[in-house]
Amino acid sequence: MATAFHHLSDYDPATIPSTKGMRFGIVVADWNDRYTYAMAEAAIETLKTHGVTDEDIEVKHVPGSFELVYGAAWMSRNMSVDAIIAIGCVIRGDTPHFDYICQGTTQGLAELNAKGGIPVIYGLLTCNTPEQAEARTGGVLGNKGTECAVTAIKMVAYNHKRRADGLPF
Repeated sequence: MATAFHHLSDYDPATIPSTKGMRFGIVVADWNDRYTYAMAEAAIETLKTHGVTDEDIEVKHVPGSFELVYGAAWMSRNMSVDAIIAIGCVIRGDTPHFDYICQGTTQGLAELNAKGGIPVIYGLLTCNTPEQAEARTGGVLGNKGTECAVTAIKMVAYNHKRRADGLPF
């Protein structure tokens, strides 16, 4: 659903599964840090609101959004986490660079999600203007980081249930 019709920070806390024993990784792009850091803070706060401890949240930084793919792949292979939240922000400029970064990052994260054993949550903002980024990182449309954390919790619970039912990936 388009963000214009859905506040990113709105969710029903009653629908959030228990986070007992869950570990989360967050890979944050430093490019456009005004927005990415706000999303990371919201994701961490949301995880903590639902009982995740500081010890169960691993945060790593990469230079830009394109590097989120490498950072998430590295984290999935080398850290004991149940889900990874990839957080980045790309704002359209005057060249096609925006399109290449958005497409490459999206494709890479989708591939990790499809082929990996843990969920990789897509937290890449692809905005036309800084105002759109502001609106989605704590502004009038909420914070994408909150939405990503809720998604991560639900996907880990989904994986735990699937495994408890003896279903393979």
